[in-house]
Amino acid sequence: MRGRPPHPVRDHGRSATLDGVELTPAALAFVTERRLATLTTHRPDGTAHVVPVGFTWDAEAGVARVTARSTSRKVRNARLAETSGGRAVLCSFERAQWLTLEGPVRVRDEPDVVADAVARYAVRYEREPREDPLRVVVEVAVDRVMSSSHLR
Repeated sequence: MRGRPPHPVRDHGRSATLDGVELTPAALAFVTERRLATLTTHRPDGTAHVVPVGFTWDAEAGVARVTARSTSRKVRNARLAETSGGRAVLCSFERAQWLTLEGPVRVRDEPDVVADAVARYAVRYEREPREDPLRVVVEVAVDRVMSSSHLR
């Protein structure tokens, strides 16, 4: 839209900037309780690829993380998006409550980053994921948040 800068944006009363977002206490609780989300990335042909995932929220970094196998479609899509300035979206919901996290996406494979993501996953989902030497981390640097009124 002409005359409007792309950032900062206002989403339902919260200011979201390239420097990250601050979630309300209700939204923060929502992203730390045990529930799944959908991750949306785009295939090379531009169509949406939507899959259920477990994810963790790092409030300090403003980053949502999904662990995945490096050979998965979601990782291949994220790598493509990373090189083209693309984005990814996570949407978590339970009944009438929902929260959407959106931002630039990248894939991390450094052992310390993967180990940290696995540890955070184990805390949130109360189980240790099985060992996988092909595990990587899909990171979404959240710059836009939308939610149901319950989480504002």
